[in-house]
Amino acid sequence: MAITIPGGLNLKETLLEIKAEFAGYFKEREAEINGSLLAVLSGENLLFLGPPGTAKTQLAGSICQIIEGGNFFNYLLTSFSTPEEIFGPLSLKALEEDEFRRNINGCLPTAHVALLDEIFKASSAILNSLLTILNERKYHNGREIVDVPLLSVFGASNELPEEDESLEALYDRFLFRYRLSYIQDDENFKNLLFREPEDFRPSARIPVSEIEELRKNANSLSVDPDVEIIITELRKNLQLQEIEISDRRWKRIVQVLKVAACSSGCSAVDRTMALLLQHMLWNLPEERETIRKAVFKLVVSGGTDTEKLRQDAEDLRTALSIALKNELPVRVVCDSCGEEFQLRETLEVHHAACPNHSYTLRQEGNSRIYPYDNLVREIESLHVSSGKKSTLSQSQREVFEIEFEALADRINRVKKRLEEEKELLRDLMEANIWLSTADRNEALLLHDTGSSELSGTEEFITEIRDILSLQDKGGRAAGSVPVKPSSSGLLSEVSHSGSHAAKVEAKVQASDLGNNAGGFIKGLGSRFKLR
Repeated sequence: MAITIPGGLNLKETLLEIKAEFAGYFKEREAEINGSLLAVLSGENLLFLGPPGTAKTQLAGSICQIIEGGNFFNYLLTSFSTPEEIFGPLSLKALEEDEFRRNINGCLPTAHVALLDEIFKASSAILNSLLTILNERKYHNGREIVDVPLLSVFGASNELPEEDESLEALYDRFLFRYRLSYIQDDENFKNLLFREPEDFRPSARIPVSEIEELRKNANSLSVDPDVEIIITELRKNLQLQEIEISDRRWKRIVQVLKVAACSSGCSAVDRTMALLLQHMLWNLPEERETIRKAVFKLVVSGGTDTEKLRQDAEDLRTALSIALKNELPVRVVCDSCGEEFQLRETLEVHHAACPNHSYTLRQEGNSRIYPYDNLVREIESLHVSSGKKSTLSQSQREVFEIEFEALADRINRVKKRLEEEKELLRDLMEANIWLSTADRNEALLLHDTGSSELSGTEEFITEIRDILSLQDKGGRAAGSVPVKPSSSGLLSEVSHSGSHAAKVEAKVQASDLGNNAGGFIKGLGSRFKLR
């Protein structure tokens, strides 16, 4: 259900208008603008890490201006800052009545949006009250517990907190995290210096009541099953890399995704909403790229590593090639001790034990004696001239066919999913107003890269099929089977620019999420020796 803003626009249209205004003024800050707006709408806090002079204060202040009747509080904290500076001075009138109470008017407890610069320099006297405000939106003013109107607190810092339990608790309260840098593009830099006005005032306004209604509507929004799979697999992935995320953060992340979907006019949280996880999961700046790649891989291809599939196909072809050459094209006899060989591996073992022995071929018309190196070249030549596609034993053939069928089946399923999902991704991302242009482009590029890698993989599959002399039955690759729907029946409903909803299939199959095909060469080696 679309939420209508006084004046005729619905919330989605208003947000798009606000985003366009902000992006036109704050250059190279699209992701930060999206995160700031979404933090306010979802009632979460946001942290900016970066050097001074990157427009952190101006951005936070401008975000507050879009709140109808919003109050903005801004303060630079130092290690000497006192509670009076943040929460207000002691009330003299209350002291006369033997009560300890502060006059909070105009201070943090009465603000809708606040920016606390150098947030991690907060003293312990400030910290306890600050943690309660950040987490519960309540302030203990003497005997009274005050519900604060804060929609979001923006924290800013040049550096992360040192190892301190209290500061780590404070850090965990900031769900959104962004690393800011100075403007990079020359044209944007010139616009900042010479063309943009100093004072920026957004024209659109959002009443607090509409934000509250949005959150209420978001609570009842469903989450697509594939999003549940993405989050579960991502958590496992991060745990393996010893990146721990608190249960509280995961719970709040899901609520943010619901608000993002609801404000985009979507009827459910689809997988493109999960791309926002990249801004809410890292603890250290060096973890950002690792998390970003993991998120995109899960969202775009269900975690399937198409490069790994290609490598598996290449490894299988290599193993098959080695196995084919293991059976000698003719029998070989050691001229020195008379031992006879039919397999290349036993010949190699003999040569390692007796490096000076020479050999003859049991071939009509050939009585030459070969040193080992010359013998190897002759054997290679005979393999080529024989034109044999397969000299595998029955047990070897069965092993290779099983491995081939399993790999071909996985490739077929991934190919089908990639073919189906491109238009799906486009539709979902067009409906999602919270993705940056860079995120959209990267998702589509990752999809195209996966499709390209899969084309190279199919060439290996064709070559393996030819070597094994398998038939392509019914126009399908040997070993392929019809792709069955995911057991969870994963369906996403997409709302496209307010038009009718279209149910589209969004498959993320758990069986392809890990490296479950990895190491099959090692598995082959355990079944029969490949040298």
